[in-house]
Amino acid sequence: MNSDGVPLRCPACRRDHVYVPPAYPCACGTPLAPPIQRGATPSPITHRTWTDTWVTVRCRACGRQSQWPQPELGCSCGAVLRVPVRPVTAPTGAKAAGHRQPRAGDRPPGGGDRPTEAPARAAFRPLTIRTARDAVTAAGLYLTWLGFGDVLHAEPPPASGIDLRGRDLVAQVDPTTRPASLKAVECLWLHAMTTSARSVHFSLAGYAPDARRRADELGVPLFVLDLTGTPQPVNGAARKLVSAGA
Repeated sequence: MNSDGVPLRCPACRRDHVYVPPAYPCACGTPLAPPIQRGATPSPITHRTWTDTWVTVRCRACGRQSQWPQPELGCSCGAVLRVPVRPVTAPTGAKAAGHRQPRAGDRPPGGGDRPTEAPARAAFRPLTIRTARDAVTAAGLYLTWLGFGDVLHAEPPPASGIDLRGRDLVAQVDPTTRPASLKAVECLWLHAMTTSARSVHFSLAGYAPDARRRADELGVPLFVLDLTGTPQPVNGAARKLVSAGA
């Protein structure tokens, strides 16, 4: 496994990043990361489906070929980038094996631009996202891991758009394929103000630039969810929350 960082440049804002692909254990136990295509330009994700978000990865130790989440990077400008992966040829011989989907709980999260664990917390165990409901569940698990108490789903989702509530907490999860809007961030903040709660926003497709700027002004933590179910902080308020906990 090559754990070296790969230099990437965001095509939206031209910021440079060093991306380290997350490594998950193969069924044989060997740490395995998708083979990033060096020199290739990442592409912004403007449309997301559940069927095109897996890549084929082959373990060099056992030859097993499996499906893994497509590597993604959340840029600080709010764009979510698809990181190109080298094609993998089918394994041959006795080492060939069937496909296997990664399961939540197999591995701790890793990789560049990932949240930093607070010293007192165990590693976050993500939930692989396949549906919109999975996205809400993954965000709820993460908020509980951060230290928020009694985090519950709103059933059915109310007109306010508040998907999760906890002690002194309101959170919204946007599972759509479009970046979260300025209105969504402002409405969440206003709802938190009226209930004297903290607000947190999660999105699968990132944030519109004006939404990101307003969140910075209001101190609303913004997270991008990748399909492994591991939230990535995209602003200072989110990074502070990850560092300090609830």
